[in-house]
Amino acid sequence: MATGNDINDKNRSTEVQGGGQSMGVLAEGQLEGNSVTPTGNPGIRHWQATFIDDAGLDERGNIFFAAVEMTRMPMLVTDPNQPDNPIVFANNAFYDLTLYREQDILGHNCRLLQGPETDPATIDEVRQAIREHRAVAVDILNYKADGTPFWNALFIGPIFDKQGKLLHFFASQMDITQRRVYEHSYLQAQKMEAIGQLTAGLAHDFNNLLQVINGNLELAQRLLANPQQAREAIGRAQKAAMKGGALTQQLLTFARKQRLEPRRINLNALVVDFSEMLVRTLGEHVQLHLDLRPGLPPCLLDPTHLEMALLNVLINARDAMPRGGTVTVGTSLLSEPEHRQRLGLPPGRYVVLCVIDEGEGMPPEVLRRATEPFFTTKGPGTGLGLAMVHGFVQQSHGRLELDSETGRGTTVRLIFPVADQREERIGPAGAAPAPQAEQPGKGTVLIVEDNDDVRELGQTMLEANGYRVRAVASGEQALRVLQEDDGIGLLFSDVIMPGGMNGLELAEQVRQRWPQLPILLTTGYMEQLPGKDRDALPVLAKPYNLTNLLDKIAATLNGEALRPHPAVL
Repeated sequence: MATGNDINDKNRSTEVQGGGQSMGVLAEGQLEGNSVTPTGNPGIRHWQATFIDDAGLDERGNIFFAAVEMTRMPMLVTDPNQPDNPIVFANNAFYDLTLYREQDILGHNCRLLQGPETDPATIDEVRQAIREHRAVAVDILNYKADGTPFWNALFIGPIFDKQGKLLHFFASQMDITQRRVYEHSYLQAQKMEAIGQLTAGLAHDFNNLLQVINGNLELAQRLLANPQQAREAIGRAQKAAMKGGALTQQLLTFARKQRLEPRRINLNALVVDFSEMLVRTLGEHVQLHLDLRPGLPPCLLDPTHLEMALLNVLINARDAMPRGGTVTVGTSLLSEPEHRQRLGLPPGRYVVLCVIDEGEGMPPEVLRRATEPFFTTKGPGTGLGLAMVHGFVQQSHGRLELDSETGRGTTVRLIFPVADQREERIGPAGAAPAPQAEQPGKGTVLIVEDNDDVRELGQTMLEANGYRVRAVASGEQALRVLQEDDGIGLLFSDVIMPGGMNGLELAEQVRQRWPQLPILLTTGYMEQLPGKDRDALPVLAKPYNLTNLLDKIAATLNGEALRPHPAVL
């Protein structure tokens, strides 16, 4: 939350008017909150608080009272020295806005404007500012006397006497409902345009992949008499299928729906550890320069997804410098509060991972669309690189910032919040021990998958590699098998199984009844996993190949923890 100046701050700037009758605390460009600003900018000269000689409200025969009554901006005054901080004055524009009568308003608290859909967090912002005697500006959903909701751009500021005693709160308001409607319509139009572009890009890419898969499989059937050529055709089909899986994961990342496994990491350590891969990616004509701030505080991030995001940004930088040049990867702290506020980030400490290239840069019309899905200026390719990066950063509670100018290169900033000790997730080692119960014997893999084709494929893959397998189509069937067969050594279950018990519910029941039984989940939509299960259970992402499946099954059976990333603290 942003609030106005602290009245006790000796360094604040003030202005005296009326021969000393009143004094005000200047805004000096400091925002008081997230509300719409009538001046179109944070403002320099307006007051955030004021000190006055005369606290009375009876003198109404001067030009200033006439101005207050003639303005079309609703205004009111409250008295915090009375119980419940009631309204003691409201101008006629306020009654026009709210449809209340004077007798319904005076002596009542402003909360009478609140209603069932008023945001509690916004109310808390206002209450905190009032407790601290500070100015605050918010956009809040209020209700008129007849129950009609309206969006209110609300500003509240304190009024003191010359000795610093709080006398009143002043509030001005503005109905911004129509502006919110226009904003919503514009966002919906943008969303539909993005969906149309996304659909067209998907259709193009998946049609190409399906052509490769189907064509090579048909070719393989005709080449059975030539095993070598048939194997090559099948290999091409398999490669195209895995590209389709990778494209799906990119889409989930763009949509902020991929599964993240956040860990406390040091960005400097990650960049240094990953630098060899970055150098190989950039090639011999592009030099990598590191500018890392010492003593950088840790962040709570998924190191693997962060590496992929950094790699995507570096690939863009390399492609922007066809004749070579230097790419600088740096880290720093976000130190300017105004910068944080401009990005819409909540208060707190933030670190910046910055990539600067000397490339061709982007004109404004390209820069505006740089993170859109399937928007690319490179010709071939999906155009999902920066869209994926943007999705990952947003899902990690950060911001992606792009600066670019034609002929002067591009700067990409990935801004992340500093890790809080309280935010650390507890991994498998910290999970509470499950109650002891009978445990099935080790050996057979129980596959639980509602899709017949996928279930048959998994069973065939495992049986062809020496595993004993039982396969069922539902969680309920799996529990019956576990009750009857004490030879099950591992549960391998899909997460999403419509129409009955899903994989997470099954895993929870199995952990309670057979706590020592290894469990491996699989899904193509990682967002279905809640936080505790993301860390407590191993997951195999769909689509998977035979090597992925065998490695994950073996690791789960052996109880092997994943090797920690070198940057994890």
